[in-house]
Amino acid sequence: MSAFNFQHSTFNYKNPWFWVPTLYFAEGIPFFIVTSISVTLFAQLGVPNSEMALFTSLISLPWVLKPIWSPFVDVLRTKRWWVIVMQSLMAATVLLLALFAPKGYFTTALILFAVTAFCSATHDIAADGYYMLALNEHDQSAYVGLRSTFYRIANVFCQSLLLLLVGWLQKRTDIASSWTYALLLCSGLLCAITVWHTLFMPRVEQVRTEKMDSRAIWREVGSVWAEFFRKPGIGLAITFMLLYRLPEALLLKLCNPFFLAPQSEGGLGITVDVIGEVTGIGVILMLLGGIGGGIWASKTGLRKAIIPMALFLTLPCFVYVFFATYQPTAMWLLSLCVGFEQLGYGLGYTACMLYMIHVADGAHKTAHFSICTAFMFLGLALPGMIAGYIQEALGYLGFFWVVMACCVVTIIVTITVRRTLKA
Repeated sequence: MSAFNFQHSTFNYKNPWFWVPTLYFAEGIPFFIVTSISVTLFAQLGVPNSEMALFTSLISLPWVLKPIWSPFVDVLRTKRWWVIVMQSLMAATVLLLALFAPKGYFTTALILFAVTAFCSATHDIAADGYYMLALNEHDQSAYVGLRSTFYRIANVFCQSLLLLLVGWLQKRTDIASSWTYALLLCSGLLCAITVWHTLFMPRVEQVRTEKMDSRAIWREVGSVWAEFFRKPGIGLAITFMLLYRLPEALLLKLCNPFFLAPQSEGGLGITVDVIGEVTGIGVILMLLGGIGGGIWASKTGLRKAIIPMALFLTLPCFVYVFFATYQPTAMWLLSLCVGFEQLGYGLGYTACMLYMIHVADGAHKTAHFSICTAFMFLGLALPGMIAGYIQEALGYLGFFWVVMACCVVTIIVTITVRRTLKA
């Protein structure tokens, strides 16, 4: 038997291990570049918090809007084609970001981030669709842990390892060069993954040759949305999805700028590499919190767990009030506090995911879950747009007290929703 007969040799490229890890690692990298790395980059380049928070929220809107064009990804070409094309485009846009964003071309950078976000959202649609087509129901369940693990590895890579690299480079070069090299690395990774998938992602679909009726597609989209809005109690459900993560929506935009800001301006004045170390510990504890939250909810039921989970999500936000009041810089203390806050976030976020699964249940549950996540992302984007203006008006300490006040909103909507749950 030939060693190069891929389908029948030990090197079986149809084995999901050859494409599931890279597919979901590639799904995570551009998401965290747009939603997290952009914030830190613009903060270091001196963009005011008001403009930074507004525009980095606006460029995340493709994840809110992706249910609108998802049917076209479903019926035009193949999921594999969409995956490879979107990965190619993301590698190109991140390369252009490396060339323009660190040099202060703010408008150009925003356009490139927005294009990256659109490609990433489209890639999410295609990747999830391909996963369901390429694997049978048993294998989908068997590999779900692998896909989520590598998505989380992308989180650790972008929010910790990449920042550690940037910080290390800034001690040897300058801010612009450090970000250029870091983004070039990301572009190179996406390019390598694109080549890998071109070679080793199995072809599991036939290209559609019949002419598609665009009006029929839109009628189907309208039917799916109409069915979603006819669900019992959908108004309350949407309110929950928009408001449950309100404190986090504000914190996400100002955490790293707060860490970077000089102490004379109310910040902590720490370096990017220290943020990478602290965030890395926090992300790991967040992942453990998510696992623990899933086990907890499976044993007690969502009805019993949802209020304690909401408290875990909200009350640890107080660590930022502590930070802004006392401005500690000790690595062990920052890691302990951020780790505690992220552990609580991991537990609390589980409740949101399980509730969205509950709402989406029924016919078209895949499409309806996508709509639920769109509302959840909208609940992050809208408050994020005004977060910088609040901080500039009140200072960091006042801003974090506003975050604590928003925690009350989370608890209220959680208590209200709990009454509608049976288990």
